[in-house]
Amino acid sequence: MDFKHFLGPSKNQTISDIVSNIILAAIALFINGFGVYLTMQAGIGASPWDVFNLGLSKTFGILYGTASISVSLTILLIDILMKEPIGIAMFIDAIVVGKSVDFFNYIDLVPKCENTFSGMIMMLIGLVILGYTQFLYMKASLGCGPRDTLLIGLKKRLKKIPIGLVSIGLLSTATLIGFILGGPVGIGTVISALCQGPIMQLAFKSLSFDATLINHQSIPESVKVIVHKAA
Repeated sequence: MDFKHFLGPSKNQTISDIVSNIILAAIALFINGFGVYLTMQAGIGASPWDVFNLGLSKTFGILYGTASISVSLTILLIDILMKEPIGIAMFIDAIVVGKSVDFFNYIDLVPKCENTFSGMIMMLIGLVILGYTQFLYMKASLGCGPRDTLLIGLKKRLKKIPIGLVSIGLLSTATLIGFILGGPVGIGTVISALCQGPIMQLAFKSLSFDATLINHQSIPESVKVIVHKAA
C-alpha cells in the first residue's frame, strides 16, 4: 500500500470507496469515543460540549450517550436548516461517539484519576487520541462533525466576526448551560478548550495531512455515485 496515498483525503468515486470509508469513519469515531471517555475519567472537568452533555445526563437521568446523541442530532437539524452540506459520516458521528463512551463506562475500563496531576496527563492523552482519530474521520471525506458544521454555518452568517470569536461564543454557551445543569467544570475544561485545536493540528502535521484539501461528499453526492455505479 502507498502510505502517502492512504494519508490523503478520499475521493469516494466508487461504491467500495464509500463503504470502506463509512467503516473507517465508524472505527475512528468508536476510538474517538475512547478519547472522550479518558477526558471524562480525568476527573478535572469535562470539555465544553461534554459539560453540556453530562449536564443533560445528570438533569434528566439519562446515559451520556443518549444525551450526546440528542445534542448531536439537534445540531444536525440546525445544520440542515442552515442548508449546510450533510455527509453520511455526520450521522455516524452523532451516534457512535456517544454510545462508544457508554460502552467504555459500562465495562469500567479505566479508573477515574484521584489527583489533579494524573488527571491532567489523562486529559492530554485523551486529547491526543481525539486528534489522531479526527484525522481518520476527516480523511473519509464523508462530512465533518455536526458541531464543526454548525461553527462554519454560524461564521457564514456572522461575517464580520472572526471564526475564533464565534467558536469561543459557541463553546462558552455550551459550557454555561452545561454548568447550570450540573455538568463538571474544572481545569480540564480550560485545558480542553485551549489545547484540543492545537493538538489536532500537531497530529495532522505529524501525518502531513492538510484538512483544507478535503472535499467532503454530501449525502446526495454519495447517493448519486451509488446509483450510477450500481446501474
